[in-house]
Amino acid sequence: MTRVRPSGTSDTDLVVRLAAPGDHDAVGDLVASAYAEFLLGPDDPYLARLRDSAARAAQAELWVAADGDGELLGTVTICPDGSPWREIARPDEGEFRMLAVSPAAQGRGVGARLVELALERARAEGRRGVVLSSLPQMSAAHRVYARFGFLAVPERDWQPAPGVALRAFRVAL
Repeated sequence: MTRVRPSGTSDTDLVVRLAAPGDHDAVGDLVASAYAEFLLGPDDPYLARLRDSAARAAQAELWVAADGDGELLGTVTICPDGSPWREIARPDEGEFRMLAVSPAAQGRGVGARLVELALERARAEGRRGVVLSSLPQMSAAHRVYARFGFLAVPERDWQPAPGVALRAFRVAL
């Protein structure tokens, strides 16, 4: 567990930790809420995957950021080697997915702290870079990634489903 005080927050510390089983429903709700504007509505088939935080916790590393009162503000899934959640990472790269910040907490440094966590974890594992995939319209997230040095790698853009185009980003460590 790490404690940080993101810029723009109150004096309350932000606690970043692995999600506990009791967090799974709240994490699923948070991710669904954060991604709502990018979905096709309540019947979007991807919504069930976004809500399935228990599967991410079992097959990857599900991290959460909470305020001093325990309210969940954000989450990220870090995808280790062998995880079915890894999509575009090469053997020498880390990968993270489903970075989500509660709409009420956006702009308070929560997303940046979760990106820092993913980079810290990759460095600790001796990775040479970190990759992620993102929808083209997720411009706010792209600005956060750019602050950390992530660059678009168009040769690794891909489509997980018909009509869903994902942009690839990478930062060297």
